[in-house]
Amino acid sequence: MRIQVALLSLLLLLVACEKTVTFNLNEVPPKLVVEATIENGQQPLVYLSRSLGYFSSISPDSIAASFVHDAEVYISNGTRTHKLKEYSIRIGGYNAFYFSTDSASLLTAVTGELNTTYDLRIVWQGKEYTARTHIPRITRQIDSLYWKPAPVGNIPYKVVLMIKATDAPGYGDYIRYFTSQNSDPFYPGLNSVFDDQVIDGTTYEIPVERGVPRFNSLGENYSFFDRGDTVTLKLCNIDKATYDFWRTMEFSYSSIGNPFSSPTKVLSNISGGALGYFGGYAAQYRRLVIPQ
Repeated sequence: MRIQVALLSLLLLLVACEKTVTFNLNEVPPKLVVEATIENGQQPLVYLSRSLGYFSSISPDSIAASFVHDAEVYISNGTRTHKLKEYSIRIGGYNAFYFSTDSASLLTAVTGELNTTYDLRIVWQGKEYTARTHIPRITRQIDSLYWKPAPVGNIPYKVVLMIKATDAPGYGDYIRYFTSQNSDPFYPGLNSVFDDQVIDGTTYEIPVERGVPRFNSLGENYSFFDRGDTVTLKLCNIDKATYDFWRTMEFSYSSIGNPFSSPTKVLSNISGGALGYFGGYAAQYRRLVIPQ
C-alpha cells in the first residue's frame, strides 16, 4: 500500500512539474549537397541538389525540384581538367539530373584510374566548392564467394552469402561494398564501410549482408539472399575521407529515432560549406549463381 501511495505521489509531482517547452528554429538557407564519385575505368558522376528544410515534406516532386542545374563542374587528374556536362535520366516518372563527361570535349575527358588523385571544383551562385579524393590500389582481394543455408528456421530458401578475402599487409586499407540481386541495381549494405585494424594482412571468411535501398522498410530476414538468385558483389578500396563520410553517415542513419543515441557530425570532404562528399572507388566485381 505504501508503495502504491508513493508511486501515486511521484506521478502527481511529475504532472505538477510538467512545463511546455517551445523551440523557435531559425530558417536556414539551403546548402549545396554534393554526391560525387569516380571509379576505376568509369567516368565521373556528380549529383548536385539543394538541402531541404527540417520540416519540409519529402516527395518525388520536392526531390525533383531540389536538383541544381546552374552550376559549373570541373574535374582534374593533375594533368587534364575537364568541364562536366549536365544530363538527365528518367526514374519512376521523374527526371534525375547529374553531371558527367562532356562527349563533345573528349580530348580533356578524365577516366578513373587506380592509384590516382582527383580534384573536383564546383562554381554555383558566386561561390566555389572544392574537394579531393584518391582512387587507391586494390589491396583487399576477393578469393572466393560461396553460400550456405541461412540460420533461420522453416525458411529453407534463404541463404547467407559468404566471402573469403585476403587483406594486404599494412594498416590503412578501407573498403566499401555493394551487392546486386539478379537485375537490381547495386545497393550498399546497412553498414557498408570497414577498415583493416582487425584483419590486417590476413585471409578471412565472413558473411556479406545483402545491400538494401534505404528508402524501403526492412523485413526480419533482409540480409539474406534466396535460392536461385544471381548475386554480384562490388568490393571497393576507398580512401580515408570516403570511409569517414560513410562511417559517420551510416551511424547517423542508424541513430534516427533513437532517443539514447549521441549526436553525430557527418564528416564531409567538400570545402566551402557544402554537404556531401567526393569519393574515389577502386572496384572489383565477383558474381555467384546460387542454385535452386
